[in-house]
Amino acid sequence: MNFWFIVGSQLMYGKETIDRVNENALVIAKELGSRLPFPFVYKGTVLSNEGAVSLIKEANYDAECAGIVTFCHTFSPSKMWINALGLLQKPWCHLHTQFNREIPDGIDMDYMNLHQSAHGDREHGYIGTRLRKGRKVIAGHWMEDSVVGRLGKWQRACVGAAVSRGLKVVRFGDNMREVAVTDGDKVGAQFKFGWQVNTTPVGDLVEAMGKVSGADIDGKMDEYRSKYDFKTDDLETVRYQALEEIAIQRILDADGARAFSNTFQDLHGLRQLPGLATQNLMSKGYGYGGEGDWKTAALTAIVKAMAPGATFMEDYTYDLKNGISLGAHMLEVCPTVAEGKPRIEVHHLGIGNREPPARLVFEGKAGPALALTLIDLGGRFRLITQDVLCVPPTQTMPSLPVARVMWKPLPSLEVGAECWILAGGAHHTVLSYGIDSEVARDWARAMDVEILHIGAGTTTADFERDERISDLVWRNA
Repeated sequence: MNFWFIVGSQLMYGKETIDRVNENALVIAKELGSRLPFPFVYKGTVLSNEGAVSLIKEANYDAECAGIVTFCHTFSPSKMWINALGLLQKPWCHLHTQFNREIPDGIDMDYMNLHQSAHGDREHGYIGTRLRKGRKVIAGHWMEDSVVGRLGKWQRACVGAAVSRGLKVVRFGDNMREVAVTDGDKVGAQFKFGWQVNTTPVGDLVEAMGKVSGADIDGKMDEYRSKYDFKTDDLETVRYQALEEIAIQRILDADGARAFSNTFQDLHGLRQLPGLATQNLMSKGYGYGGEGDWKTAALTAIVKAMAPGATFMEDYTYDLKNGISLGAHMLEVCPTVAEGKPRIEVHHLGIGNREPPARLVFEGKAGPALALTLIDLGGRFRLITQDVLCVPPTQTMPSLPVARVMWKPLPSLEVGAECWILAGGAHHTVLSYGIDSEVARDWARAMDVEILHIGAGTTTADFERDERISDLVWRNA
């Protein structure tokens, strides 16, 4: 995917000035393109209503264009942008910058006529607000690391938005019985996010498994050996996970799907709940949600597309003395968040009434991360995010053979949990080491969805007030 850089000016400045604008724009695009995570392409200078409309129409229908960045180098009268921005369907970033960092000692009228973003971008900003167009605004010199960093974060959010709009989720069975928060409005989700969420019978998976050859399984076993340490002699159980993984991936790929869910309450015809199979698929970028949680499956795939190091996760139990949450799941935590090389082990699973499955066991890596959850409030969706600090394990936990991560929620376990619960946050989350709350906010803006954030400065009283205000705003949006 790539991003279009569009510069604003007008015809009255004359050819010489416009030529300079183009030269400067090319320099900016080349430099930013060398430093941003995704390609940055200069697409020309808008000089008229017709030129703006033509470029925006082209961007809307270019599948590789993930967003546009505008910069009004000179004064670009905002009326010429009305029709174009009214048509815009891609995320928009307004980069308020200037070609030169400082005002030269010999400043003259020619310089003034060329470098007018200080008021050209304000005109441009007015029409964005007048049209009620959601956009990212970044101010600062284009060479500054902080500006490049924020622009790169916005790019990641836009890629997530593009993936979202074309996302398909396969559901093997329904959601866990009697659970409320993992269910939701699939029609509403397709309208808001673009997700196509459909059921594939577990019997179809069993049938697909019957078509997997021994040679295919041998190849998958070689892949496992190259990536993980074998801490089991029960190779037949590991081979069964390989069989499940191959079949699941074939079904996903045949449907063009990037995410899936399953449930331990619908394993008809399966000998094991997919564990290692699911974990290895997640390591390749597929999203997953346990117990039929298709919303978290979709969100996992989207966050993985934004940046590496993300996984399906669940808050399990607390160390209230030290303010730490233990995150894990029965089997399905992605090895991209592992500290060290994961181990393949086989252990009893006290749920699902099936054979002991093979799974990856590891400790999560330490460092700052973001927990995200998406809930359905009936008629609208809400994204909730929380800053967390993942920490080295405080215990060895030899009798808990699962992949797990320990973290300190910010500002504290108690305040974080209070705010999460007040917001209606689910027990399933996506845990990401690669994005922060700014990226999540950019994605929420691109998808036009409510977002609430819990961070180091959050208090329960302020959060409760903000949640009520947000509820009033978005309930009628």
